[in-house]
Amino acid sequence: MARSGFMKTGWISLIAAAIITVTGCGSTNNQAVTTVNADQPGQATTAPSEAPPQTETRVVTDAFGEVEIPTNPKRVSALYREDYLVALGVTPIVQYYNPMWGKQDYLKLDVPLFDVTGSIEAMLVSKPDLIIGAGEVDADQYKLYSKVAPTFRLPDDVLADSRKTLTLIADLLGLSDKAEQVLADYETRIVDVKAKLNAAIGEEKLVVLRMNVADKSINIFGTHNTFVGQILYEDLGLKAPKFAEEMTEGNIVLSNEVIPELDADHIILLPSNGTWEEESNAKALEKMMADPLWQNVPAIKNGHVYPVERSYWQTGAITANGLKMDDLLRLLAS
Repeated sequence: MARSGFMKTGWISLIAAAIITVTGCGSTNNQAVTTVNADQPGQATTAPSEAPPQTETRVVTDAFGEVEIPTNPKRVSALYREDYLVALGVTPIVQYYNPMWGKQDYLKLDVPLFDVTGSIEAMLVSKPDLIIGAGEVDADQYKLYSKVAPTFRLPDDVLADSRKTLTLIADLLGLSDKAEQVLADYETRIVDVKAKLNAAIGEEKLVVLRMNVADKSINIFGTHNTFVGQILYEDLGLKAPKFAEEMTEGNIVLSNEVIPELDADHIILLPSNGTWEEESNAKALEKMMADPLWQNVPAIKNGHVYPVERSYWQTGAITANGLKMDDLLRLLAS
């Protein structure tokens, strides 16, 4: 039997007491934010009366089984997957926010922030008629979200592929035709960028590293990393250093022993949080560049280290991938 996500009597008291926590992607970013919560009902993007009741429903299958959702949802939350809504021309009712990491700044959304470490009642205030979650939403959290609105948990095998994710989300929203056009434009862009990068750097090897602000350790992203693996190494055909190519994990802390053997001709480097303009990050970058362990890495030796903005390099979604391609052309092919 399909699960209905529509609110039942008695749930509000449960939701008001519920606290959920979703793991973030890095360290704290000291930024002023306004989050939607139960004490700020005026921050919902539209008044509840403006949202027409969703009477037609259909049954779909998500990572946890069958769920009944509105046929044409209008007020949608897609936690940390807002990128796909933006690509489809849809404005989410709230944006994922974690105080330990921040939000996806590159989307430039003007909507209330939903603090995923706070009360789920904040989601109730925004009156969603569909909530889309991903790997950050476990079974217990899923049950809580489902008491607010019909909730669809994206299957893990879809999340690794940006095209499949976009196609599935578009189907949930009744926007499959729009998704086809978005993907057609996306493929055209990839063909163009791939040709330009191949002409610019050929077989030279590129790797993505992340400096962890808290302890200054360095993570290396392998070819299976969901943020960069598909777009960089599959779609654009870029070559990875041997170590990154042989990694089975998405990313790991790079040990000092490996650094001298890292045969990377180009390094994309992002901070785990904040920007490179911040003094602490700038000093950490300067220290890394002067470290004797890094001096024999080809990218360091030849000045081919490229500090980039973190938020779109830490997601593998459609809009973010377009910005990555912009960076690659500017840094490697201009």
